This record gives sequence, structure tokens and C-alpha cells, in this order.
Amino acid sequence: MNELLTYLLEASFCMAVSLVFYRLVLSDLTFFALNRAVLLTMLGLSLVIPALSVDFYPIQSMLIREVTLPEFFVGDQVQSAPSSFQWDWVRILGGIYLLGVLYTAARLIFGFFQSLNLLRQANLFYYRGQFIAVHSQFTPASFFQYILLPTFHQEDEDQKRIILHESVHVSERHSWDLLFVQMAKIVFWFNPLIYLFENSIREVHEFQADQGVTRSYSQTEYSRLLLKLLTAGRGWQFMNNFNQFQTKKRIIMMNKTKSDSNLRSRFLWALPVMGLLFLMFSCDLAQVDEEIEGPVQNGEQAKAMGPTDLAARIKDVGSDGGEIFDVVENQPNPPGGMKGWNEYLMSNLTYPAQARQMGIEGTVIVVFVVNTNGSISNIDILRGIGGGCDEEAIRVVQNSPNWTPGYQKERAVNTRMRLPIRFKLSGSETSIQAS
Repeated sequence: MNELLTYLLEASFCMAVSLVFYRLVLSDLTFFALNRAVLLTMLGLSLVIPALSVDFYPIQSMLIREVTLPEFFVGDQVQSAPSSFQWDWVRILGGIYLLGVLYTAARLIFGFFQSLNLLRQANLFYYRGQFIAVHSQFTPASFFQYILLPTFHQEDEDQKRIILHESVHVSERHSWDLLFVQMAKIVFWFNPLIYLFENSIREVHEFQADQGVTRSYSQTEYSRLLLKLLTAGRGWQFMNNFNQFQTKKRIIMMNKTKSDSNLRSRFLWALPVMGLLFLMFSCDLAQVDEEIEGPVQNGEQAKAMGPTDLAARIKDVGSDGGEIFDVVENQPNPPGGMKGWNEYLMSNLTYPAQARQMGIEGTVIVVFVVNTNGSISNIDILRGIGGGCDEEAIRVVQNSPNWTPGYQKERAVNTRMRLPIRFKLSGSETSIQAS
């Protein structure tokens, strides 16, 4: 649930930045095809970027990447079981969210099949390369490859303009854009940003279609038609209604002078915006900080590790004088496997009284070497939090029983390991969070 919440928050932030950029930089331009492409791309990236995890920095491949054991918790993180009357708010929110997803998905499916049902009942015509579906319940609209009309009169001039308008929606495949938006709305049904995105995309669709009509007909006569057929509502989710909304804005945009071609360069500004969002939410920078900054917090071991230091560390030797491996084919195993290791830590780790008194909590990262004979050596603190927690972490690793060594090419080798230990106080205590 926490991962889902994080994704929804990060994606919402990306959508907010994208919408602000579009409204401030691009929405007043008459390059409607480019506007549509940018809107769809930014929406797609807003949904994808928070779900990605990319190692960005090339130097990361040079850093020591020990085998990392599962994080172990010590302290007051285990709470007493809640009473049957106590509601778990996380589950409540999760249940509400799931109900919203199911309702939105059901509404989407219902609308789609209702539209298909009306299409089956409609009279179909093939007119000037277009499929015309006529039904008394239709308002002028388009639905994928169909133009929907309540009546059909081939010689009616107003209807010719309507058909031309809807034919642009069909040829540009605008219904597929709306399908994509509706799928996003299932996930973000609670978020007003997705509805603002939908309005912007529908708006650009109408600008494109209006532009297609005014190439062949007078802007004045076409504007008159828009006002004459002014209606409320937009129909079902996949439909582009002829007179959908914002008629005044459409008329203003039709009469607006075409944007200077030099203004196309504004679209390039979207690249650094999305690139920044990618760096913020997709690039895994934490491990770079952890490797380089961790030692800086630990006294004499606090040298910043440049390339030279890294090379020196790679050449470290184990207790038997042999090379230390950071990645091996068969990893070392503690006695009793991970279950036995967790039982050992649980029985031997204690929360230092000094750390409790000072309210210190955080994660201590210990690195050590499992030698070819299974013994433990080269114990070091990669990141510490003080208050006696660092010493406690070293003590428990130092007293560990022998392990089964790691193997590389069927021979035992010295293997470097990493153990994160999370010291956590009760939420009711005032605590100092160590990074």
C-alpha cells in the first residue's frame, strides 16, 4: 500500500508540473498537432516515470556493491495488536481507493458497451469515405471510425460542416487519445489533475477539428453554426461531440493569427522539464550517496572515496591474505540460513541505553568479510548514527558464529557483505532521526 501511495503522489506531482508547463508555455499556440502530441507524451511520462528505477551515474558501476543482507529491525517497532474495534486507516483508504477504481472501470465499460449497443441499432451510411451512424438518441459526435448524427440530410450545408468537423476527429484517431485518458482515470479517479488533462486534450481535439473546417468554409458561418447548436454535456467517454464545450474559446482560437513558426522552439522546453522529473523520480541516486557519503560520518574512516580510494579498497585482502570478492556465484550463508541469522540478531541485539535516552534512531550499515574458513573479519561501519548503536552493531557481527563461505568457480573465497540494522523507537517518543 505504501508503494502504491508513493507512486500516486509522485505521478500526481508529475502531472501537476506538466499541466502548469502546458498552460503557461504552449496552450496559446496554434500548433494544435504538436500541442496534442506534447499533452499525450507528458501524461504518459507522468504515469511511467514514477514507476521506473534507473541507475543513472556511470560511476556507480565503479562503486563497491557488497552483497546486502535484508534490513534487520531492533527497538520498539513491534506494536501490540490493535483491538478488533480499532480501524486500520491504511486499509480503509486502500478499500476506498479500490472501490473508486472498480466504479470508474465499471462506468467506462458500461459506457463503451452502451455506445456499441446504440451503434448496432443505428442506420449506417457510407458518405464521402466516412461511416455515418444515424440514431435519434445521438448528438453530432464521433466514435472511433463512426460519425454519429441524429438525422442525415446530404444536401444540408450545416450538416456538411458538422460531418467535416467530425471526419477530422475520425482521421486523427482522437477516440484513441480519449481511451488512453479513460484508462488513466481508472487509476487516478480521485485526482482532479487527470480531469484537467482530459479537458486540455479534448480542447486541442476541437481546435484541430475546427481548423479542418475553416480551411474549406467561412469562419463567420462556422462560428454561427457553433452558437446555433450550443449544447451542454459531452456524451460518453470516447466521443468527441461537435459542440462539446468552451465554444467562446474555440471561436477566439479560430480567429487568432497563426503562431509564428519560430515559436515552435517552445516545445523543446518540455525536454528539460520531463528530464528533471525523470531525475527526481526515476534515477536511483540514493546508493551513490550511500557509498560516497556514508564513510564521511565515521571519524577516521571518514575519507571521501574517489576513484583512487575505490581502487585501493578493491585490493583489500581477507584474513588469509586472499582477494576479497564483492560479487560471487554462491553467496555466503549464516548458520541456520536467514532464519537462523534473524534469530541470532534478535537474541543478541539490544537498543543502547544512551541512544534511547537521546532519542536517536536510524539505520546503521555494517560491512564485513566472510573469510574462506567462514570466520568474520574486516568489520567496518559504512554509515553510523551514534549513541552506541554503531558499537552495538559491530559487537553483534563480531560475535557471530562462523558462516558457510562464498564460492566463486567452485572454490571458497573471501566475500564482503553488508548488513543494514534499523534502530527504531516507539512513535510516541521524541526522537532524533539520523541519516
